[in-house]
Amino acid sequence: MLMTSVRQEIEDRERRHLSPYACLSAESKGRTEPIELCPIRSAFQCDRDSIVYSKAFRRLKHKTQVFLSPTGDHCRTRLTHTLEVSEIARTIARALSLNEDLVEAIALGHDLGHTPFGHAGESVLNELVPGGFSHYRQSLRVVDVLENGGEGLNLTYEVRDGIVKHSKGYGQVLPDNERDIPETAEGCIVRYADIIAYLSHDLDDAIRSSVIWEDEIPYQCQQVLGKKHPRRIVSMIEGVLAQTFPRDDKLVFGVEEKTGEAMQLLRQFLYENVYRSPQVHNEFVKASKMLRELYRYLLANQDFLEREIGSFAESSSLERRVCDFIASMTDRYAQNMYQRIFWPKALA
Repeated sequence: MLMTSVRQEIEDRERRHLSPYACLSAESKGRTEPIELCPIRSAFQCDRDSIVYSKAFRRLKHKTQVFLSPTGDHCRTRLTHTLEVSEIARTIARALSLNEDLVEAIALGHDLGHTPFGHAGESVLNELVPGGFSHYRQSLRVVDVLENGGEGLNLTYEVRDGIVKHSKGYGQVLPDNERDIPETAEGCIVRYADIIAYLSHDLDDAIRSSVIWEDEIPYQCQQVLGKKHPRRIVSMIEGVLAQTFPRDDKLVFGVEEKTGEAMQLLRQFLYENVYRSPQVHNEFVKASKMLRELYRYLLANQDFLEREIGSFAESSSLERRVCDFIASMTDRYAQNMYQRIFWPKALA
């Protein structure tokens, strides 16, 4: 096989074997800046690789998922969460004969804009930054503007759409507002994979960290979803597959009723007993204070900011540059900077 025909063979294979509801790489709406086609990778494979090789992706390994700077080696970080979302999304995509490369690219890029200290950091920036802040919009800004020395990653339209529309907060998995629903079935899958991943692994981490005990998990959740991490994931995936069907020339996603009720109950249980627990909440109060003080210091000391931040996104406002800088920080970078600025230094 000639090297120049590998990508074309991949594209032909997609046409032959993928579902009519799949997004084909050869039919992508394209990129903001046209590029020469890769001879051996499809457009979505190129996007996946650009994300994996990015600095923002590497920083995820030192960003909080739920437990702030855990001392144990086995608690999830934002990076391991991302990898679990990707694995779950690919499993669903394969079952439905959808485009696994597109699903993987969206999943790997969906949290690139997340702040240090998880949602505590997001709440602080949303409070302080003019116009507000959300990690999903910041993820799109990372891939469009901040990465690659300020040139962005120039991803395809479909991957960018899936990234910016991946988040559901505490609301429905797929919103009522059509504008907030991803345009591709693959983008919808990532929304489901995200909640399946965090419902199971946050519960797993909370039990391991003794924030809750196994016998506290609601009985309905244990009966419907299972008592162990692998079984819970399979049960939730089965619930999505059972309620996903074609209608009006597109796939309509849902969750089987009993599974959906158990997922919502587990979600509520985690919010009340884990995310708002004293062990978690008290540490996030400290982290929020740290980021709030860093934000104000960096606004008032622009020379210090410029030395630290470098030259990307030069056209941005001062507030936006400070926001970009803080959002990009890992937990330990923020802690070290706070110590450098605010802790007294011993005299020789």
